[in-house]
Amino acid sequence: MTPAARIQAAIELLDEILDGAPVEKALTGWARRSRFAGSKDRAGVRDHVFDGLRCKRSFSALGGSETGRGLMIGSARAKGEDIAGLFSGARHAPPPVAEHETSRGFSSKAEEFDIPEWLWPRFSASLGEDAIPAAHALQSRAPVQLRVNPVKSDVNEAVRVLESDDILTRPHPACDTALEVIEGARRISQSRAFASGMVELQDAASQAVAASIDLEPGMRVLDYCAGGGGKALALAARPGVQVYAHDINEARMQDIPTRAERAGVNVERLSADDILRQAPFDVVLADAPCSGSGSWRRAPAGKWALTEAKLQDLCVIQAQILEQISQLTHSGGLLAYATCSMLVDENEAIVNAFQTMHPDWRLAFQKSWQVTHGTDGFFTAHLTRQETDH
Repeated sequence: MTPAARIQAAIELLDEILDGAPVEKALTGWARRSRFAGSKDRAGVRDHVFDGLRCKRSFSALGGSETGRGLMIGSARAKGEDIAGLFSGARHAPPPVAEHETSRGFSSKAEEFDIPEWLWPRFSASLGEDAIPAAHALQSRAPVQLRVNPVKSDVNEAVRVLESDDILTRPHPACDTALEVIEGARRISQSRAFASGMVELQDAASQAVAASIDLEPGMRVLDYCAGGGGKALALAARPGVQVYAHDINEARMQDIPTRAERAGVNVERLSADDILRQAPFDVVLADAPCSGSGSWRRAPAGKWALTEAKLQDLCVIQAQILEQISQLTHSGGLLAYATCSMLVDENEAIVNAFQTMHPDWRLAFQKSWQVTHGTDGFFTAHLTRQETDH
């Protein structure tokens, strides 16, 4: 495919997504229909689509409309590309840009930096002077990061094995187990390091959330909102601990046994009834459902799907989860609350409200990771129940 043909394919896909189609479903359908497209073509089209979604507001302003075509015109203008050459009307290329498809000025900082207008005051209040740098970071592609599995390897060995498969990495300061991929990211899933369980794909801040929990041999740990099990696997790699995983949507955990076997660790999946039989636990971690604002580079459609009402609903769910898991830890146990959000509403406000309702719980640790520091945005707070004299 020519560069112009890739843009035309992205235009059609973006129109489909803007009409309501799920992003991955649209991309998968296009790939199946387009057998002529090689791996580089598929990757190029995918990159155009995700760039358009990350920068939907600013590209719309630059391109003259909130359509697939408008987004791709806006993208070309933002990047200083040869618009006449890309929009030539030649075979498989989009038609030439018309006079009415003009760029206009940005109406607000929220539009310039691609944040929903209603959210900008909250976003700014949460991040302060880092709001614009963070919003700017969300406009670009997220780095690819790996977790080195200490059961199978160490960082130095993992770097060497990855390099033998032409994957270049460097340590990331957010976590001792973290590597950032600087070349060869698309080869990871086929690499020996990945196939052997030496490394897992995981954001460095997500790794740091798990690493922030102090564990000792013999402890029983519950990952309450486990999803695909990334944090559960990281916790299970610590010596002598028993890790359990639960998710309200059990289907999300279906890959955990395969991933755990590859990693050489044990993670036992629990249903809601199982949890009641197994409780209490020494540690309960809940990476709660949230806006995902810290990971919008990876899932940009979520940024535009979020509404004020949905955010309020999420905050109610987060408070409920924190209440629920507080009943699952034994006296002296640790409660670890986490989100991949950068919003105070979902982080400090939830923890503060819980402590107001439960003054016997003490905040032992709290930390945020920001997208401006080369990771996804994450938050975690550790709470311990203060023992009372009887």
